[in-house]
Amino acid sequence: MTDLSRHDPGRTCSLVASLAGAPSRSVEELRLLNKVNGALEVRADIVGDLDPATLRDHVSGELVYSLRGMGAGGVFAGSGEQREQRLLAAAGHYDLIELEIGRDTTSRVLAAIPPHQRIVAWYGLSAAGGASGMDLAGLREKFSRMAEIPARQYLLVTHAASAEHALVPLRLLRSLARADVTAFSVGETGACGRLLAPWLGAPVVYGQIGGRAGEAPPIDRLIRDYPFPDVPPVRQVFGIAGRSVHMSLAPRMHNSAYRAIGYPGLYLPIATRDFLTTWRVMANGLAGLGFPLGGGTMVAPYKEAALRLAEVTSGAAASSGAANVLVRTETGWRAHTTDPFGVVGALGRAGIQLTGRKAAVVGCGGAGRGAAAGLLRFGVTPTLVNRGPDRGMRAARLLGLDYVPLHRFVPGDYSLIVHATPVRDELLFGLDRLARDTTLVDLPYGRRQTALVTAARRRRLRVIDGWEVLRIGVARQFRLMTGRSMPDPHSLEHVR
Repeated sequence: MTDLSRHDPGRTCSLVASLAGAPSRSVEELRLLNKVNGALEVRADIVGDLDPATLRDHVSGELVYSLRGMGAGGVFAGSGEQREQRLLAAAGHYDLIELEIGRDTTSRVLAAIPPHQRIVAWYGLSAAGGASGMDLAGLREKFSRMAEIPARQYLLVTHAASAEHALVPLRLLRSLARADVTAFSVGETGACGRLLAPWLGAPVVYGQIGGRAGEAPPIDRLIRDYPFPDVPPVRQVFGIAGRSVHMSLAPRMHNSAYRAIGYPGLYLPIATRDFLTTWRVMANGLAGLGFPLGGGTMVAPYKEAALRLAEVTSGAAASSGAANVLVRTETGWRAHTTDPFGVVGALGRAGIQLTGRKAAVVGCGGAGRGAAAGLLRFGVTPTLVNRGPDRGMRAARLLGLDYVPLHRFVPGDYSLIVHATPVRDELLFGLDRLARDTTLVDLPYGRRQTALVTAARRRRLRVIDGWEVLRIGVARQFRLMTGRSMPDPHSLEHVR
């Protein structure tokens, strides 16, 4: 079998941006798409039949026409005659026309649209009724029928109700070893497979422009977070696991660093609501595809589960009762936590002296416990603060620290406060009585400032935001997973 994925450093893939909103609001994304000579897919079922001549004024790549029906995840509900008329009209102006197998592959349509202009597509998006597309034999049979129709490209999209289902399209790609078939899943862990598919021969990666957030990643993230359109050699896969990780900037930081030092790795999002099962399935499945899972980052609420999964645990992870990094070793998974080092490292880089500080950590989840453990290692004994008493008292017993309920917390008693809850848009405690030399560390990060950072800067307090902590934490995660030093994470100011 020809390996299309690992040993050809010259391979590239095409990026296709599905236009699901007004093109006038997508100028920035279209510019990015043009930089990589990507194609624009017009979702005519959503945006209507746009003027292709006007689109060509803004798009340097090919134009793709898609009139996706409701059974294919689209919204077109017209008659068969209306559908045929629109497809045939589009064929005179678009470079590629997506034809749904069976519905559109009639003798009249095939006579009017030549093979080089066809994308023959099948969507098995019913979680209950799509079982024929969920196993490899069923998917191979489906493709065999599709391949009877000559086309430039073939597209198969399944619905994944589990991590095991999400791996099936990747297994199909590996077994076919063709360069004209794209296959992936939507649903559970689907994004991971969509992004890995080009290393198994898929010629296309689909992103999205405009419209509401959907299954496809925004095209700007697809271009900025991954090496596309290049498909460089990959020897090991890493990932970030959580319930919702699609907006995480960790893939951008890790993948940018891999490219900078020539490391053959790929960092992917692994979205799941069943971490333990998904991690085990993905580890076994990816290894079977030739891409061993070398490790990953865990975000809440999976930091305690990551600790249970490991055969060996670092001292910092054991003391905080949570892990945010798993690394594969010869004897199994080793659990680490970088939370202590992110907070203490950010304080050190800012020149904040810890000696003599009276500290409090607000939030007793994995991040809060890690921050408290880090302060303890450097001679600061923090007080733990939490809204819920059960988690707060459990953390206090684990770390041997005092616990104060949030409603009894007096911020003015402390000169160092670490906020380690996920709350971004409200203040959990007041800042009015804080001394001017108080330092605040706020762990949440995002495109907008948190309420705490905004209020602290307004009062001209010393504040370290989540970005600074993130960069230091990611650099340590990078070294744990790869054994290599990350290029200076503080030079990655664009990573926001």
